[in-house]
Amino acid sequence: MPSKRTRVRRAPARGIYDRETIDAILDEGLVAHLGFVEGGQPYVIPTLYARVGDVVYVHGSAASRAVRELSGGIAACLTVTLVDGIVLARSAFNHSMNYRSVVVLGTCRRVGPRETEEALEAFTERLVPGRWDEVRAPNRKELKATHVLGMDLEECSAKVRGGPPVDDAADHDLPVWAGEIPLRTAAGTPVPDPKLAEGIQPSEAVEAWSSGPGRRPG
Repeated sequence: MPSKRTRVRRAPARGIYDRETIDAILDEGLVAHLGFVEGGQPYVIPTLYARVGDVVYVHGSAASRAVRELSGGIAACLTVTLVDGIVLARSAFNHSMNYRSVVVLGTCRRVGPRETEEALEAFTERLVPGRWDEVRAPNRKELKATHVLGMDLEECSAKVRGGPPVDDAADHDLPVWAGEIPLRTAAGTPVPDPKLAEGIQPSEAVEAWSSGPGRRPG
């Protein structure tokens, strides 16, 4: 059940609270926005994230102010949004977007060394599945310079809009095209690093990801 803070109040019919839907949105997105207040000033930071079970992980430099403040247990809000299409109505007022979004409320905790390594693997696998086994693992210096924060999925909700425009009945006969323009993010052809040694080709994991059906925006 949603908490008072996560219950969708504007367009409540779009609110979804089951973990299956919430997890699916989190697992499809690539970028989250992490909000917090420090010294009376609000900040919203875009960040890579990864969900593992009931925890969403984010990471950053050990010198990062955001990481330092969030490690102290201040209130935080993490959001993820996937835009699926532009909705064109007959009236300017009823134009909209089809989207899926998640809001997570709570606090962040600094995770220990073992959980940090597991989270870093999850971050890498979120980018390209299978990539972790192809590359050099983080060394001790890199692990020391990186802090990973975990945020439990205890207080969260999803909001989803889909379908055609919702026009006023009086506008249905207007000679204006109405409908949805679907949006997708598709992978392009891999571009090699200029410093790549001669003869090295994209791995099976890279080829599989880049030649797949692509991702929805997110």
